Amino acid sequence: MKQTKKSEIIVRISNIFRNFAVEIRILYLKLFIMDISVLVPLYNEAESLPSLHEWIVRVMNAHSFTYEIVFVNDGSTDTSWQVIQSLREQDKNVHGICFRRNYGKSAALHCGFQAVQGDVVITMDADLQDSPDEIPELYRMIKEEGYDLVSGWKQKRYDNKLTKNLPSKLFNATARRVTGIQLHDMNCGLKAYRQDVVKNIEVFSEMHRYIPYLAKNAGFTKIGEKVVQHRKREFGVSKFGLNRFVNGYLDLTTLWFLNKFGKQPMHFFGLVGSVMFILGFVAIIVVGAMKLHALANGVRAMLVGVNPYFHLSILMMILGCMLFLAGFLGELIIRNSNERNTYLIKEEL
Repeated sequence: MKQTKKSEIIVRISNIFRNFAVEIRILYLKLFIMDISVLVPLYNEAESLPSLHEWIVRVMNAHSFTYEIVFVNDGSTDTSWQVIQSLREQDKNVHGICFRRNYGKSAALHCGFQAVQGDVVITMDADLQDSPDEIPELYRMIKEEGYDLVSGWKQKRYDNKLTKNLPSKLFNATARRVTGIQLHDMNCGLKAYRQDVVKNIEVFSEMHRYIPYLAKNAGFTKIGEKVVQHRKREFGVSKFGLNRFVNGYLDLTTLWFLNKFGKQPMHFFGLVGSVMFILGFVAIIVVGAMKLHALANGVRAMLVGVNPYFHLSILMMILGCMLFLAGFLGELIIRNSNERNTYLIKEEL
């Protein structure tokens, strides 16, 4: 009997400590872990920043989120940085990064990703075409549905149909086919990320268009999509141009190639080089055999040295050797790279 009561007391005490530990953990999460980081890269958007800041703050307060807003000024030539400094004086949740010159959106996102501390990271453009009202639902999809990344889809757009909407559709159709990620708007600026994602991907060059693909290559495969509101631009002018459309395809090709052969360049250059060398070698044998056959039958034939097929064969063999050597040099460079054994570990026990 005494033993039973003693056991009950021990169980009650252990339950009390367990509940206490849970409460302490919840309190810790509320006090020390930030819910959301809103990352806003910008270039010459001084007019829209006060309205955007006010809108974000209103949404955050309405849903009791702990948050920070990180503005990355990408070398603006207007008063954008002065506006950010003014917002910082009014709101200590505002942080800013200012580049000395314009480096591009990828650089802004890269530095912003290094700086953010929130459990969920939201990226959005500063031109007020992305609605902060979408943030709570994006946050919910990350936290409750377990997505690694959620990309916005501006199903109804207010941009020029010929110069922006049509190229965007062509671009996204190609991106879906190449990457295997079924997103309608891969380049949408409004996205939500689990913090692990932004801390483990490197956004370089102009690869901000393909962040979902970068995340997939890093092992974050649960990627979702949400239809979001698209608003007309109120201030400034669009930075979209034909060069971005063309560069987008070139960047996609580069990213696909690096993902497939970046760690093993010999698999591409060695294979193509070997095939070209073998074809050239076989072609030389065929040219020589045709010349010998003609001589044996007393038929006049073109000299081997002036036969264009002979020169093409030699050229193919030389190019094959060069490609093979390029693959070999690539392997040597990879072998001496500091990142040759860099792997992302999800968890350890």
